[in-house]
Amino acid sequence: MIYALAFLIGVIAGLRAMTAPAAISWAAYLGWIDLQGSWLSFLGHPWAPWIISALAFAELITDQLPTTPSRKVPAQFVTRILSGILCGAAIGYAGASLAGGAIAGAIGAVVGTLGGASARSMLASAMGRDRPAALIEDIVAVGGAFAIVASLA
Repeated sequence: MIYALAFLIGVIAGLRAMTAPAAISWAAYLGWIDLQGSWLSFLGHPWAPWIISALAFAELITDQLPTTPSRKVPAQFVTRILSGILCGAAIGYAGASLAGGAIAGAIGAVVGTLGGASARSMLASAMGRDRPAALIEDIVAVGGAFAIVASLA
């Protein structure tokens, strides 16, 4: 179960790089996931969920801009994989398998990045515009992240 959740949070990181860390940070802060004693404990600091959530909110806005680069360019892709590793490791640590969680999170991030780009492209084509497809992707990312961390509570 831990590996599945780590993979899924990685998928969320592939959709929105900052949404997954924001969800994990809130889970750590609220005590839904115990990261004490690990290098990941910073995610549970009282300021962390607020700061990371602000970054996630900014990402939701900037994603709507026409000048935002593709998630598949190297900098964007690597950021999403690193986010998946971080979040997968956090879930893995809670299940006593930090490395396994990190690997599952990285794989999920690749799947989420490529699959999310493909799904959004198909939705945008079907709707004739990108914005509705982007908003659907936002809802899936935020709702999915909440469902994943809520299952850890």
